[in-house]
Amino acid sequence: MKSYLGRRVKQDVVNTVGLVLLPAQSIIGSEELELLMMHRVDLFSIIFDVEAEATKVSCETRMQQVVQHAKELFSAIEMTRKIPLLEIREEVIPSVQQLSENPNVFQLFEAVRAKDDYTHEHNIGVGVLATLIGKWLNLSGRELTTLSLAATLHDVGKVKIPVEILNKPGKLTKEEFEEMKRHSLYGYEMLKETVGVGPRVAVVALQHHEREDGRGYPYGLKKEKIDLFSKIVAVADIFHAMSSKRPYHEPMPFYEVIGEMRKGTFGELEPEIVSVFLDNITRHLIGNQVVLSDGRQGEVVYINPHDEGSPLIKVEREFIDLSKDRHIHIQTIIA
Repeated sequence: MKSYLGRRVKQDVVNTVGLVLLPAQSIIGSEELELLMMHRVDLFSIIFDVEAEATKVSCETRMQQVVQHAKELFSAIEMTRKIPLLEIREEVIPSVQQLSENPNVFQLFEAVRAKDDYTHEHNIGVGVLATLIGKWLNLSGRELTTLSLAATLHDVGKVKIPVEILNKPGKLTKEEFEEMKRHSLYGYEMLKETVGVGPRVAVVALQHHEREDGRGYPYGLKKEKIDLFSKIVAVADIFHAMSSKRPYHEPMPFYEVIGEMRKGTFGELEPEIVSVFLDNITRHLIGNQVVLSDGRQGEVVYINPHDEGSPLIKVEREFIDLSKDRHIHIQTIIA
């Protein structure tokens, strides 16, 4: 029976009198499986969304493969202090770009979310997300290729940061944080010295922690002084960090991530980039199955334009407006 857990049904599952037990696109969990057994549903008769399942497996497998390859390359960088640009361009960046083409945005988000190896999963995750944002901003093919490379290598300077600081589970001391901040300068110097790397790629490593209000580092640049690609990578970097498991915190719930991203437009992040990013995310949210904080599963049927993280949810025959019922929120999105 356990083999049915986590599978997505393609059509409504009904009992012998025609009552809908599971609507199309539902994911079978332990409670759903118990319900089907109680109604004596023939599990072999259920039609599953094999295409969606195959796409999901393919996306997750590709992510695992490219992360493993990137891990090997970054280990070589750590030892040699040299960046194997040709290998990264030919073997990593094409996979980053292919991942960004997945039409199921939330399936993609789940695949790129860091779970076990934050440092290396973050490099690829930010590369994929930045490429996706670049597409939504209608960048040219040449610009997207440069952006993919820059985003994937944005944290390359961290190979020079002591591992005990990089993986420290608790809060960094003032001295440790100052050392951590130097990774942007280290990365800039490494990329600038690498033959074949364009200046814009190195600039992203330098500027991705700069902020619109001048409170970023290393130079406290503001607005137009920050390169567009650096602004895009900053958005991807923050979104991925909040959505992922890190040494010192668990992934944030979806509604919190959306809320924090929107807050970032008031000073830290480029408002237009955040708006394009969130508008596209919420557009893809309609029709998706979600798990609410009270454990119930429902379908997103309407997005509140003034509160994207709190849409209208249909749970069986009930409609729940999360913008009004603040005791309930979206915990996870079923990709």
